[in-house]
Amino acid sequence: MAIKTSEEYFERLKRMKPNVYAHGKKIGRDDPILELPINTLKFTFDAVNDPELKDMVVTHSHLTGEKINRFTSLNLSIEDLYTQQEMKRKCCHRVGGCTQRCMAVDTMNAIGVVTKEIDEAKGTQYHDNFLEFLKYYQANDLVGSTAMSDVKGDRKSRPSQQEDPDLYVHVVKKTNKGIVVRGAKNHITMGPYVDEHLVLPTRSMTKEEGDWAVSFAIPADTDGVRIISRIVTPRRRIDLKAPYNIYGVADSVVVFDDVFVPWDRVFMCGEWEFAGRLALTFAGFHRHSYCGCKPAVTDIIMGATALVAEYSGVGNAPHIVDELTELMIIAELVYASGIAAAAKATKTSSGIYTPMFVYSNTGRYLAGTNIYHEYDILASIAGGLPSTLPTEEDWLNPKTGPDLEKYFRRKPGISAEKLHRIYRFISDFSCSAIGGWAQYAGVHGGGSPVMEKIGIRSEYDLESKKQIVKYLAGIKD
Repeated sequence: MAIKTSEEYFERLKRMKPNVYAHGKKIGRDDPILELPINTLKFTFDAVNDPELKDMVVTHSHLTGEKINRFTSLNLSIEDLYTQQEMKRKCCHRVGGCTQRCMAVDTMNAIGVVTKEIDEAKGTQYHDNFLEFLKYYQANDLVGSTAMSDVKGDRKSRPSQQEDPDLYVHVVKKTNKGIVVRGAKNHITMGPYVDEHLVLPTRSMTKEEGDWAVSFAIPADTDGVRIISRIVTPRRRIDLKAPYNIYGVADSVVVFDDVFVPWDRVFMCGEWEFAGRLALTFAGFHRHSYCGCKPAVTDIIMGATALVAEYSGVGNAPHIVDELTELMIIAELVYASGIAAAAKATKTSSGIYTPMFVYSNTGRYLAGTNIYHEYDILASIAGGLPSTLPTEEDWLNPKTGPDLEKYFRRKPGISAEKLHRIYRFISDFSCSAIGGWAQYAGVHGGGSPVMEKIGIRSEYDLESKKQIVKYLAGIKD
């Protein structure tokens, strides 16, 4: 059966060769330090049985007709794009932020589009490679990373101009059986708990940079692959258990130390003209994903802000209502950009629909430039308590607990426990290691705001706007 359980996913991880490093040591994928991040991915498997989510998460493979998890599917209609966006918003509500698995489905769609275009232009067989890999990926309900961002070295120099050519992943050898690659990818979410690394070029290339124009898929425990990870989670709860506190995330530097890749897993090798096309196609899909997941984060910030104001007795204060309205506008404008991007999607020669690039970038730009403003609203209304809240141990201590019960009061009728829970959630969500991670991810994930500006400018028809004004002003060329 193509749809797997979370237990089957975890069993796969445990069987993989240990090549993950974290906190100064080599760890297995069943190490307790990875439990919470892996829980986030387990949710995406369990969602197929959730009454409120299963109709969105379960779909069918266009290759085999089997039921599959939508996190392994292609967008073959505008309706698929709508469903992907809604699914991501609702799934993010459940885990309190990024579900992480959307990156790979965006990558698969981008590879599907561009391999077909390369084959049409060059007579290659990359799209066949992709389709065979997709069958395998869907049949086993796999999890993939998006290994796109190179470490880049000197930002003023191109890949071929770097002092060390390994600062961008590149091909160092070709044989009849495959290629050998070297380099490293950075900021790779899910690195320690994926089945496959899906590798893309990070930028456009020149004719001299064919060795850096490479895309492939490789099992995450392949010889020569090393995964160096930073793991962040909410603070562990002792007694006041909460759904948010069972999830986490890990980001990694993924090193490719002369890694062999068979030809049937190669999707680009030397076609430098298409490197930028693949990078931007992925960016378009992933920024469309942000138009679903980022409104979910705003929903959480909005709900926390409204609840803490209500519990403090000031929920109807005009300035608070006004700021909550700002959050509503941000969430729905970003979401609306995703709907517009889907509605204006283009069907490519591969049969995959690509969301309209300008609208995807507009939504992602609005999200990235407003993230700190959203947290600022939450912080200003919650006050300083999330940063000074006594620990849960003090709450449970029979000597200090009664003091906290007595003095931890706000609006009459709201229990001390409710206040404790909302403030501890806000502290974990905004004033912790994972809170800091989420704020940076809100700016840079899927591309920093400057990249969205570049994307919008590259596709926007400014000339037609000038022609409108020439007509209105009576200017004749």
